[in-house]
Amino acid sequence: MPMKEIGIGLLGFGTVGAGVVEGLQENGDLLAGRVGARLALRKVADIDLERDRGVKVDRAILTKDAFAVVRDPSVDVVVELIGGCSIAKELILEALKLGKPVVTANKALLAEHGAELYRAAEKSGAGLYCEASVGGGIPVIKALREGLVGNEIQSICGILNGTCNYILTEMERERIPFRKALKDAQEKGYAEAEPSLDIDGIDTAHKAVVLASLAYGFAVPMKSVHVEGIRSIDQVDILNAENMGYRVKLLALIKRVDGEVEVRVNPTLVPLDHMLASVNGVFNAIQISGDIVGDTLYYGRGAGRAATSSAVLSDLADVARALVGGKACARAMVRADAQGRLRSMDEIESRYYLRLMLLDKPGMLARVAHILGENQISIASVMQPEARKGEHVPVVIVTHDAKEKNFRAALQEIDALDVVSAKTVRLRIEDFR
Repeated sequence: MPMKEIGIGLLGFGTVGAGVVEGLQENGDLLAGRVGARLALRKVADIDLERDRGVKVDRAILTKDAFAVVRDPSVDVVVELIGGCSIAKELILEALKLGKPVVTANKALLAEHGAELYRAAEKSGAGLYCEASVGGGIPVIKALREGLVGNEIQSICGILNGTCNYILTEMERERIPFRKALKDAQEKGYAEAEPSLDIDGIDTAHKAVVLASLAYGFAVPMKSVHVEGIRSIDQVDILNAENMGYRVKLLALIKRVDGEVEVRVNPTLVPLDHMLASVNGVFNAIQISGDIVGDTLYYGRGAGRAATSSAVLSDLADVARALVGGKACARAMVRADAQGRLRSMDEIESRYYLRLMLLDKPGMLARVAHILGENQISIASVMQPEARKGEHVPVVIVTHDAKEKNFRAALQEIDALDVVSAKTVRLRIEDFR
């Protein structure tokens, strides 16, 4: 009996798309043996049909009409690798309307329009698969969907952007400023010429929204996520953190606290003895804590042709298994009508690292301490180098846990003092208690 074929329609024949085609060609027999069906590339859509991608594709299946690919009766599953939030959304909605499962790597689309997409997938009964949208080749979404399905997810903390992690690693290792580390990242191809999406934390926030939505079963609005990037990180703060026993990382932090879900992205001081502190360079890592399993860690390359195409192939294998078995595709982890309570940033509690330029005169530090105390913030430690009397000197203060709203109020008062000569640097500390 001939083996069943699953027709694939590929939208977007760029770097990752070419990697998917290469994977299907090189590991086609392996995949067929593992899923019980042959994954057959039926149609490929891209605006540029002439560029050499390093893989050979029959020109007869190439087209510039992406909608024609979606509607082609020989296409059973659609792979969306176009990116962006306009035409990609229309194509995915059309595929789902036709009852065709969709595999996508589009984290921005899922973060910005997740509710609409999850609703369409639920209505059609076709699956929406997005393993490649977070963590590249790290199977973190599969871990949430399958391996940890019996757990209440307590928290997810992750390094989700290789560009930022590379920059912070180089700032510490090479003792170089942010701009030099960014330039090095661009020269090596780790950062875009226009790096804002990465270094301002937006890319990490998109991924955090996807993970939070899947972990807690409701579409988390992107606009509700507090986002900070790494532009303001100074080399002195990296060195101070190291001397204190910490390492600065850009973290996505997702937690359930008192029935509410907290989602934020910010530079964070991570203890040197914690697993995430040892993740360097362009690598990603995600720690997921479940009520039964405890802490689990997922590590690997978070971007690139090979890593991302591997995740796409994983989703295609899941779709193929479902279609071969005559079963419905995976039940959506995000329910379209589900509502969740998001924790206000004002109520989030954390320890803080402060660096302020303070006039070295008697009583000046006491004024700062008084402001912190008036806002219910307790000081854990203070570091201050010797200086000539009357000069401004960098003072580092580490606090105990405090609410964000109290800290913001205190910071506003401190920066208004005539004895503070520059805007105070503030970083959160995560002790993973």
